[in-house]
Amino acid sequence: MASPVTGSMVQASFEALEKQRELINTCTLLWKELSDHFTSLEKGLDQKSESLKSKRRILEVRTKRALDTLRRREVSIDSSVDLAISTVEKRRRASIELVESDQGSDVADLAEKLNSLCAKMDSCGFLDLVLSKRKEADLLRAEVPLALQKCVDPVRFVVDAMCAIFPVDKREMKTPNDVAWASVLVLESLEPVVADPEFGSTRPLVPRNMRDKATEMANAWKEGLVARGGVESSKPADAHAFLQLVVTFGIVLKEEIELYRKIVVSFSWRRQMPKLALAVGLEDDMDDIIEELIAKGQQLDAVNFAYEAGLQDKYPPVPLLKSYLDESMKSSSFVADNQGQTGNNAGRKEQSALRAAIKCIEDHKLEAEFPLGDLHKRLETLEKAKLDKKKPLASPTTSSGSCSNTSSNVTNSTATSAPPSKRTRANHGGPMPPAKAGRLANNAYMGPTFVRSPSHIPYQVPAAAAAPHYHAVYGSRSPQAIRDPYAYPTDEVAGIAMSYPSPISYPPYGGYNNGMAGYGFHQAYYR
Repeated sequence: MASPVTGSMVQASFEALEKQRELINTCTLLWKELSDHFTSLEKGLDQKSESLKSKRRILEVRTKRALDTLRRREVSIDSSVDLAISTVEKRRRASIELVESDQGSDVADLAEKLNSLCAKMDSCGFLDLVLSKRKEADLLRAEVPLALQKCVDPVRFVVDAMCAIFPVDKREMKTPNDVAWASVLVLESLEPVVADPEFGSTRPLVPRNMRDKATEMANAWKEGLVARGGVESSKPADAHAFLQLVVTFGIVLKEEIELYRKIVVSFSWRRQMPKLALAVGLEDDMDDIIEELIAKGQQLDAVNFAYEAGLQDKYPPVPLLKSYLDESMKSSSFVADNQGQTGNNAGRKEQSALRAAIKCIEDHKLEAEFPLGDLHKRLETLEKAKLDKKKPLASPTTSSGSCSNTSSNVTNSTATSAPPSKRTRANHGGPMPPAKAGRLANNAYMGPTFVRSPSHIPYQVPAAAAAPHYHAVYGSRSPQAIRDPYAYPTDEVAGIAMSYPSPISYPPYGGYNNGMAGYGFHQAYYR
């Protein structure tokens, strides 16, 4: 007979079931954690596998491209040599003909002068001519590449010219102006001349000895970086010339990629920097460079780099331009209430920002997406405000009539048109006399035109003032004819002294007891 089920037995059974339920829950949680862990591992492996596959595909493409380039170079060696020989021969004949035709003639045109100097391989004369034509830089950029083709050895010609001014000016007769711009211009002009006919500028046809000299110049510039305080302290044109040197002569080094990147970012506002960034091998860093420029508030530079690298879809130019203009307007409005030089600088900065934005929009053909009407109106408004600030408020009234007519009108004209004097009297508050207040260009005395000082009351001149002691009337700055007692008889001198209206109603300027005590000074002297 079965034993009856008691409450303790039921309780024990429920406890056993509860333990099994907890064990099942624990196993379920452990299984979920393990499943999630293995899932994440699987995803990570898949991502790494895809990354490795992508890198492998890129490496295969680059390897194939490099092998194709090597094969093309190998095939093109003979043709390149034949082309170089024929080019040298043509240049030699052209140089001889040009030299013979130029003998005894006065070459006036810039292009003819450049051609003549290049044909004669006169690097010193060529450099002097280029440096003297800085204001015609656009014309030089068009003519110098054509002139360098007249050289028998254009690479040596440019190296000889560059050695004189880069990295430092070694000429005996140095010019006070910067010469690095000439280095940039000449190196840019040489680049298409030495470009391989098969591969273009990616493979410059530069002899090894000339490449070694270019490397020496580049190393000399890098050694001077420490003395100059780093890349940031270098002159923009010098840093630009360095990058152009390594690109033109094909001496880019992978281990110096960080130096190239720092130069590009530091001087990104220069027009040729986006192109040079790709030429020195920064194509993989263009995303980071653009992001850095945007973070630094250089949106226009970011737009130029994006277009050069073909990343304008990733970095749309219109939002960047709007951000640039908004920041420019905020910067200008921050100092809009300031007066004087600060406000003028704010207006000039906003004008520069507007012109730069307009040029960027025009260069990249963005007029349809970003109309220029509002920008032009704002620029015209700023220019008009600048012109209005330069206009004088009022022009002082002048007169060439007699002394008596002048004295009747000078007080009103001075009070309305002449600006207040900055030189003030320490004891009475009146204006200081100018250095040549008592002397005019023609030594003509203008006594009645002096203005009464408002800080004093008239006084009665003593009887001695009517005596013919003219020095008491005219002071030490009277005309030479009056100061010299031998120039006129005494009675004429006295007559002259009394022929002018007496200045007895004018108060003295305290502190001056040198015979000028009876006069104030015309406010018009302080214009």
